[in-house]
Amino acid sequence: MNTLPPAWADPTVPASALSRRELSRRALLGAAGLGLAGAALADPAAAAPPRRPLTWLIGDHHVHTVYSSDAKYTFSQVTERAQAHGVDWLAFTEHSNVGHANAGGVFAQNEEIRRARRENPRMLVFQGLEWYIPAAEHGTVVVAPGPNEAELLRRFELAYDGNLTGSQDGTPGGPDTARNEALAREALVWLAEQKRAGFVDDVLVLANHPARLGIDSPQELRGWRDAAEGIAIGMEGAPGAQAAALPGWRANGVRGEYENSRRPDSWPGYPDEAWTTYGGFDWMTATVGGVWDAMLAEGRGWWITSNSDVHRAAWDKHANQPFPPGRSFETTGRLPDPVLTDSFQPGSDFWPGQFSRTHVGVERLDHLSVMAALRAGRAWVDHGHLLAGLDVRLRVDRPGRGLGREEATLGGRLRVRRGTALVLEVTVHAQSVPNDAGAVPRLAHVDLVRGAVTGPAADPTEWRAPDTRVVATQEVGGRTGTFVLRFPVPEVESSFYLRLRGSDGRLNGPGLRGADVDPAGPLSRPRGDGGSPWDDLWFYTNPVFVDVV
Repeated sequence: MNTLPPAWADPTVPASALSRRELSRRALLGAAGLGLAGAALADPAAAAPPRRPLTWLIGDHHVHTVYSSDAKYTFSQVTERAQAHGVDWLAFTEHSNVGHANAGGVFAQNEEIRRARRENPRMLVFQGLEWYIPAAEHGTVVVAPGPNEAELLRRFELAYDGNLTGSQDGTPGGPDTARNEALAREALVWLAEQKRAGFVDDVLVLANHPARLGIDSPQELRGWRDAAEGIAIGMEGAPGAQAAALPGWRANGVRGEYENSRRPDSWPGYPDEAWTTYGGFDWMTATVGGVWDAMLAEGRGWWITSNSDVHRAAWDKHANQPFPPGRSFETTGRLPDPVLTDSFQPGSDFWPGQFSRTHVGVERLDHLSVMAALRAGRAWVDHGHLLAGLDVRLRVDRPGRGLGREEATLGGRLRVRRGTALVLEVTVHAQSVPNDAGAVPRLAHVDLVRGAVTGPAADPTEWRAPDTRVVATQEVGGRTGTFVLRFPVPEVESSFYLRLRGSDGRLNGPGLRGADVDPAGPLSRPRGDGGSPWDDLWFYTNPVFVDVV
């Protein structure tokens, strides 16, 4: 499939044709450890330097259009807005339903996706599905482009979607729960078989808004990860619908539309604090020593992302139109195109790339490389364009001789002997371009989280990682441009992982597991208190693992 580099990465595109944001990204291409030269990105066969650099592409894996019954935008509306906000890759993930599968929606959508690829050669466009996971919440299914991408999605939803197969109930102890949970694992095995057989080149799954209803139990997360290697790779660390908290926009609004409480099918082991977001991030991710860390403590990848989940954007004047007589979503598989009105319409979402961004480190410019980067955990996320760029390298510290050449980056592993000293080197590119709130975000601090790797969980329902905590914080308020932070890791004795987190410093306090674990973590605002998401910005990275032998 022919693709062009993003305009900011293409040396043939003159600077005069780029926006201020694109110029800022182009400036990073020459920065140490942060990106290939434009020519190398355009030519994947170009010779690589000894230290393989990464180019960070911004994307969104959870987007809806008129092919979802609760959304309203056309493909062109979404792609145009996404490009305006700097998105390099985009996955359209419509809700599975009868209209999507049986009225031909999935195939009509595929035609539009193929058109979008032709019309937007500088954007990597994926087709996907928002899966109603049996006995659980939703999930993103993303398929690599190819002749069978739509057919795979249709077969998958007809056989394994909780909405279409009547297998959504996951009430603890319920008569159908075990069967439905098994169906979800069977679905992942089936996807792996389609990839192995060559029916599609690649496919991956991510759990969406995992704590929104409290129905994704720890044993289900582990079961999905373990069912088929490399298919279920992680979860949304922060959900979409971040605009739900904009002042005056939605009654009792909470970032992510996490406006629920415990219900009969919720997993009973979660505390009451789980049903909201913290700094806009899902409780599973935001709690140091919580669910995410419990997964990582097993020494295996379980990666996080962020996305828009755009259905209806805030401060937008487009409105849905009624169906013609005798027509419905079930018979057409899509909604009528929206029309522009004179007044703002309800909406809880930002556009792709406008607020939530997932940055993936790729070595080549193609769809499979983006999927490989997601599967490898080479990703970090931010809100509100908090950072312009970030690069993380873990290296051996050799006193008197400098740092060793062997290194690991996000999602990677470094194998060292007991007693080895390490240094985590973090290159930060401070933001210099205003975001859509009209302000240039300022990073205030960077936190280092360290957790012990203790092996497979003896109890699959365990959601705590007691050996994980914030071990260092570096204050960086007022620093601009590019700067390097170094976190020394003294002589190591056993295996562990490191991950990073930081914020603009405007709203933080003791974490949910105590100040000794997390002295200044993200907080949850009361429902409808008027706190703007633009005033509480965070970034998170995926971990780097250290295997001590």
